[in-house]
Amino acid sequence: MSAPTSHAQQKRSRILIVDDERFIRDVLAEFLSMEGYSVQTVDDGQNAIEELGRQSYDLVLSDLKMPRLGGMDLLKAISSHHHNTLTVIMTGFGTVETAIEAMKEGAYDYVLKPFKVEEVLHIVRRGLEKQRLASENLRLREALSLYKISEAISASLSLDEVLTTLEQGALQELGADVVKTTLDDGQGGWAVRATTTSARAPEQADFGELSAREVLERLGSGEPLMLHGPSALELYEATPEPRPSSVMVVPLKMRERLIGWTAASSLEPTRRFDEGQRKLLTLLASRAAAAIENARLYEDLQATFQQTIQSLATTIDKMDRYTAGHSERVSVYASKLAAWLGLDDARIEIVRQAALMHDIGKVGCVLNLHKTGKLTPEEYAAFQQHPSNGKDILEPIRFLEPVVPGVHLHHERWDGRGYPLGLTAQGIPLIARIIAVADAYDAMTSNRSYRLAMPHEVTIDEIDRCAGTQFDPDVAAVFTENIEALRDELRAAGRHVPE
Repeated sequence: MSAPTSHAQQKRSRILIVDDERFIRDVLAEFLSMEGYSVQTVDDGQNAIEELGRQSYDLVLSDLKMPRLGGMDLLKAISSHHHNTLTVIMTGFGTVETAIEAMKEGAYDYVLKPFKVEEVLHIVRRGLEKQRLASENLRLREALSLYKISEAISASLSLDEVLTTLEQGALQELGADVVKTTLDDGQGGWAVRATTTSARAPEQADFGELSAREVLERLGSGEPLMLHGPSALELYEATPEPRPSSVMVVPLKMRERLIGWTAASSLEPTRRFDEGQRKLLTLLASRAAAAIENARLYEDLQATFQQTIQSLATTIDKMDRYTAGHSERVSVYASKLAAWLGLDDARIEIVRQAALMHDIGKVGCVLNLHKTGKLTPEEYAAFQQHPSNGKDILEPIRFLEPVVPGVHLHHERWDGRGYPLGLTAQGIPLIARIIAVADAYDAMTSNRSYRLAMPHEVTIDEIDRCAGTQFDPDVAAVFTENIEALRDELRAAGRHVPE
């Protein structure tokens, strides 16, 4: 007889013997038990299905012909509902073709009756070894997938991206149908922040909402929850349809502070989460919690950033009643122009921010801004310093670095006769070329202390005339071609439009 299977393998392997002949069941059970396997026997396919519903098995050794439910029907049931269970069919010489057909249906192998016990043991060992290797390979793939998901979660500063990655990972790795993440709302309450469903989930289903009170009470110990069947429904505010067969809830914690939870649900009656899946989701959630906190801090920083920019723009415009609203209008024109030119959302936002602050350097020229007459050469020279002043003001603020070129170089000219550096053509950053057109349009269509506003049509003609000298000709053309659509949009919104 071959060497027995290792103790570790024996402990993991459960075998169900299905045969209507008691003698065969007893012989196989005795020898397989001597090999160290955990063995259970039943006398037909129907009893086998019921047993598989109560307990998972690594391998089913089944006769082909039995009363009530035969081996082929049992095989189909196992293939549909117990994907990790191997099936070995036992059959007589007269039904070999049927046994081969069973292998096409998903059976691992077949045994011919009358059989030698050693042959059966060999097939069982070989099948379980194959299953073990497949399981180890799966665990390696899961570990790699977990690593990739964790890295993706940690790399993002977008809260939506973090939650999407977490929930997609849970769908993929757990085989879940619905994943929901709930976060504290900052006001003492809790709100569902993201929901992801699998392709298997019904489109019009009511997946229900978990009761925050029930979840909080049960998460009091800090341990994840895993409930199956009717007990899972206790977590819901109202009974969902379809009803989940298994629900897992893992806490999202930062330094022992609960910031929310992620809940995964399985809708298939025979698919229940196990301890390994609970540990996997717990690992993902622990990584996600830190990323969620970082993303929220980043959102707060971005909000502060926007408030800072708006405050600076307001400060500029308050210096002179003639320039009130100028920065805001230039930001609208410039960001629209950037979109018309095909820039992506991130670059459009940089253009908008730079346009809001393009005149921040004028704080050093405040005494000259109210003069109604022509500036003296000295005053004009001082005024020309405002782009460089703006650069000096903003450069020390690291998070404003992307907007500096737009602020510093928006008075450069396509022909090289601009200031402060005298750059030409493509040597001028695109952000500055965009703001130059938007700034000029608003300046010409607005009243100033030294002149009245120019009509819209006259201003457009002037931009066309200066295309290729003062302005980038392509940027100027795109602006003049699309400005009427923007004017219509502003009118519809009740905003002021130059006449």
